Amino acid sequence: MSTTLHELVVLLDEQGRAVGTADKAAVHHADTPLHLAFSLYLFDDDGRFLVTRRALGKRTFPGVWTNSCCGHPAPGEALADGVRRRVRQELDVDVADLRLAVPTFRYRAEQDGVVENEMCPVFIGRVAGRVAPDRTEVEEVSWEPWAEFRTGVLDGTRAVSVWCREQVAHLSAEPFAAPPGRQDDLPPAAHPQG
Repeated sequence: MSTTLHELVVLLDEQGRAVGTADKAAVHHADTPLHLAFSLYLFDDDGRFLVTRRALGKRTFPGVWTNSCCGHPAPGEALADGVRRRVRQELDVDVADLRLAVPTFRYRAEQDGVVENEMCPVFIGRVAGRVAPDRTEVEEVSWEPWAEFRTGVLDGTRAVSVWCREQVAHLSAEPFAAPPGRQDDLPPAAHPQG
């Protein structure tokens, strides 16, 4: 089900403007260029959050627990469309009530000599259906109460990816009650006309 071969990522300058593309399979290394990505936090109707463990065979951060889904929009693809596409690929489920939560998130992280370097807007959404993870992308899943997960991440007792830890600090205790992020605050490359 995985479709990562020959997937292109959008390269960015420091202002978030598109400056080209690169093959995803070749872009992540010790000197990864800044590029556009997204992160998603999925919830069910009971307020539980879907935590995923990255597949052990992934090039970047294998086996690390993190948010529900991450990915890269294709060149010219709207961020929301990229999020929905990636969720279908990784979890075989559709997203309902997709919302932009943190439009300005940016991070750099390194593990085992491989660097992530992304402008990575953060979304929240609700799961519409049962998840069926693609095991080449997702090793395990766990549904956890958001309040407990968030507290554990913030106090350091819940081990998660670097980006997840930083993103959770920006997310509300009640994510769907918080005002949505402003589309105008997205990196220019993530704007529909960008």
